[in-house]
Amino acid sequence: MLDNKDVYRRPESALVVIYDRQCRVLVMQRQDDPQFWQSVTGTLETGELAICTAFREVKEETGIDIRQAGYQLRDHQQTNRYAIRDIWQYRYPPNTPYNTEHVFSVQIAGNDQITLTEHLSYQWLDKTSAMAKVWSDTNRAAIKHCVPDTFVSD
Repeated sequence: MLDNKDVYRRPESALVVIYDRQCRVLVMQRQDDPQFWQSVTGTLETGELAICTAFREVKEETGIDIRQAGYQLRDHQQTNRYAIRDIWQYRYPPNTPYNTEHVFSVQIAGNDQITLTEHLSYQWLDKTSAMAKVWSDTNRAAIKHCVPDTFVSD
């Protein structure tokens, strides 16, 4: 029999804003809620550090291996606390109203092959359009804070 800790998600996640040299932001459409667009995000596994989750989730959700590509993952040393959506509450231990989210970003070349495994589609959008497209306030704030307003070179 599975222990409940093996069934429920840990209420802690990593959010990774991916943007390219033209400051376009990668946003992805969720399979379980097509109205929900987001940056890469994922739950920390047992014993896993947030930065390790960030590396793992980018590779799992987009196919981009940050380390192998030579990109620099930036830890913004910022955490957000937000209410877990009612429709996802069953994924977490009973009486767990909030999730803690660690914010990261990575600038990529922009010509990388994107291989979706957990999303329906993706778009590259300018910063303002990406902020308007994503569903969550914390994702919107992360894009605003993490993505430069103008062209950035390596």
